[in-house]
Amino acid sequence: MIQEIIAYKNIVENIESLIDKSTYKRNYIIEKVGISSPTFYRKLKSHSFTPDEMFSIAKILSPEENFKIQLKADIAQGKLDYINGDYITHEEMLAELKSKNLI
Repeated sequence: MIQEIIAYKNIVENIESLIDKSTYKRNYIIEKVGISSPTFYRKLKSHSFTPDEMFSIAKILSPEENFKIQLKADIAQGKLDYINGDYITHEEMLAELKSKNLI
């Protein structure tokens, strides 16, 4: 656990350089994170982003990694749904779409 905390602290301390090296403009990141510009710059200077804010920034800076993580979670959920019988067959889905005039 200590290793993870040290790694997290290093990321927080280096977030400004990570942002600067990214292809995204700061205004885009500020908008996507959903905090005001003065608050963003204060937190950037004082290294005081919340873990949720850091997670939002990380998802922006590493979209491929975020996609892979989300895809793995979705696959795991799909397997769990299948095991629990929480699914419908292809034929049932087609019938439902036809009944709603979607195909």
